[in-house]
Amino acid sequence: MNPSSPDPARWENHGRRLLVSTRILDLQSVRFRHPVRGTEREFVVVDAPDWVNVIALTPQGHLVLVRQFRYGIDTFSLEVPGGVIERGEDPVAAGVRELREETGYAGASARLLGSVHPNPAIQSNRCHLVLVEAAARVAAPAWDHDEEIAVSTAPVEEVFAWARCGRITHALVLNALWLFEPVWAELKGRVV
Repeated sequence: MNPSSPDPARWENHGRRLLVSTRILDLQSVRFRHPVRGTEREFVVVDAPDWVNVIALTPQGHLVLVRQFRYGIDTFSLEVPGGVIERGEDPVAAGVRELREETGYAGASARLLGSVHPNPAIQSNRCHLVLVEAAARVAAPAWDHDEEIAVSTAPVEEVFAWARCGRITHALVLNALWLFEPVWAELKGRVV
C-alpha cells in the first residue's frame, strides 16, 4: 500500500432487506452510510452459500476434470470438480463429498489450499479450494438432477497450459490452479 495514500473509510452497515430468494442464492439490498461524508446508499448483495473447488491429483500426476454445460454462459466449461457447501459443513469434507458425487473419485488425503471471495463487490460468500491427493475412481458418480458431466483426467502441466491459453476460463478454477502450482512444484518429483 502506498504510505502517502490514506486508508479508505469503512462504510457503516445500516441493515439489509431481502429482495428475492431463490433455491441457490438470495438478493439483498444493504444500506450503507459513509462515516465521513454521511452519504447513504443501498447496494445489491448476492448472498449465496460458500462453494468448494477440488484439485484432485492422481498418483500418475493427472488432475481430475469435469466438462459440463453452464447456463450462465450458455456453453460448456472445462473445470475442476466442485459445488455448494452445505450449511455447517467443513470445506474439506465438502470437497471430498463433491469430488465423489461429481466424478466417482476419492483420495487418500485432503487439505485446504486456500479460500477466496469470488466477487466481493457484490457477493458475500467464499470459495474454498481443496487438494485431494492419490485420487482414484472408486464408484460411479452420483449427479444432482440437473447435472450431466463428462469426467476426464489430464497431466498437470497440460492443465496449466490450458489455463494459460484460455481453454479453462472459470475464474475460481484458475484460482485453484494458481494456489496448487507451488504445491505441484514440490510434489511432481514424487509422482510416478
